[in-house]
Amino acid sequence: MACTRKRRGSYVVDWRDGAGVRHWKSFDRKVDADTFRDDVSPLARQRTTSTIPVNITVAGYAALWMEKCQATTKRSTSIRYQELLDLHILPALGQVKLRDLSRLRIKDFLLTKLRERKQTSSPDHKGLLSVPKFVRKTVGNIHATLRSMLQSALSDGAVRENPARELGKELHLIESKKARRSKIKAMDKQQRDLFLATAYREAPRYYPLFFTLAGVGARLGEILALQWDDLKLHKREIEIERSLSEHAEGDETDTPKSGYGRTVDLSQALTDTLARHKVACNSNTLKLGHPLPRWVFHTQTGTVLDAPNVRRIMRSILKHAKLPLHFTPHCLRHTYASLMLQQGESLKYVQKQLGHGSIELTADTYGDWLPMGNKAAVDRLDSGTEYQVNYVASSERGSKVVAGSGYPRNPQRGTNLQLPEIPWNAMEPATRIERATCGLRNRCSTN
Repeated sequence: MACTRKRRGSYVVDWRDGAGVRHWKSFDRKVDADTFRDDVSPLARQRTTSTIPVNITVAGYAALWMEKCQATTKRSTSIRYQELLDLHILPALGQVKLRDLSRLRIKDFLLTKLRERKQTSSPDHKGLLSVPKFVRKTVGNIHATLRSMLQSALSDGAVRENPARELGKELHLIESKKARRSKIKAMDKQQRDLFLATAYREAPRYYPLFFTLAGVGARLGEILALQWDDLKLHKREIEIERSLSEHAEGDETDTPKSGYGRTVDLSQALTDTLARHKVACNSNTLKLGHPLPRWVFHTQTGTVLDAPNVRRIMRSILKHAKLPLHFTPHCLRHTYASLMLQQGESLKYVQKQLGHGSIELTADTYGDWLPMGNKAAVDRLDSGTEYQVNYVASSERGSKVVAGSGYPRNPQRGTNLQLPEIPWNAMEPATRIERATCGLRNRCSTN
């Protein structure tokens, strides 16, 4: 129950929150204190029961939260959460009581991270430059981790609200859609063909892998985790059911990024390439006397391929092809999506192939490659419209059609699409129009 009392010239509101913790707040005027008391009274009546100790610190709750994350999130996600907690959040906020963690304190913490600087060599190596220690995206990841932890604390009843909400927008830690699109690197059709031709010549053993990346639009981890049972070559389809994380131990796999599998269509050329690849793998294993590895793309010893090695091989192919070295295996996914949209494929179909959770994500990511003009489409929209307009206009009941124009002079019904032009010399001046009056002050005179 909340109450107001006067103390030392001030008006103090005394109340307990839903967790039973007592609070005080002082006001200079009684009316302000009464208004605040009325606002917090409903909250004081909503008692919450939580298994989380009232005085638990941020570090204490972070340990409980990480146990939950390890059981419910991907391994790579929980590892990244733990890194950000250990390096940034806990050293600064670990000893603060969770219920005392305010929005202002979190904001100051994030601003401090944005202001931190470090010394680095200048481009000409003749001096030192002061540059930000953390890029804005790193600070955004710190905020996202803290926000997720506090949201979990809110659902556990440990806090009454999430003080980290909306701070990402306020501090501009979230990249705009336009900024994200500007960072996308995708090959054009000529670059894609040159890259695949060079891969076939310089690294024939990895050509099926790179052709699959460029012809399916899947992520590198999803392609590395492909198993032979996932290939449905008679249907020209593959099933993407799992993904291989770089943080995985051994050949441990997880679900794809979307959280569920999908079926992706294959071109005839890619289907034939994968069929020849399977025949070659069977032949090699028979020579070595080993069983066929379960991975579609594997090392010579039958183990799963390592993602950093795939990137290294792709970089070597790009050098031989004299293509920009900023292209990565993930750029082949962007290349697939951009070329599909440029050739007029449905946005919904591209979303399905890529495995995006929503069509809005596909449009936001690859909107720059959507066709922006199609005059044939608007021509088809108005096909036959002119004939219908003339027919409706000429069939108006009781109207005379202006010679050669096809429009009625005084249509009584229907859509009035255009009025004939009347020459000014054919108009007669108005007569017998009463003079304008201005209320009772403008009276007619008999004189």
